[in-house]
Amino acid sequence: MHVKKGDKVQVISGKDKGKQGVVLAAFPKKNRVLVEGVNIVKKHAKPSQVNPQGGIISKEAPIHVSNVMPLDPKTGTPTRVGYKLVDGKKVRYAKKSGEILDK
Repeated sequence: MHVKKGDKVQVISGKDKGKQGVVLAAFPKKNRVLVEGVNIVKKHAKPSQVNPQGGIISKEAPIHVSNVMPLDPKTGTPTRVGYKLVDGKKVRYAKKSGEILDK
């Protein structure tokens, strides 16, 4: 997958197109990511120990990884991802600026 947990990404298609957020979780087997503040769904919750009131809660739902693009660290614009070897390690880099995305 071209994005990892902690990456700043922008949604490039769907109802939340243009929104930016941080990847909270990645699900590589399902090709989906959970992005902060994107794809908010309403969920009906029964009263429980954690939530004694119950009711309707809003939470993020996963979106397909093809609908997000990482942001270039230099310019802050969406960029494609390339891979190259640096000191024997495979790292991701932004195609637009050549900046390394992995810390």
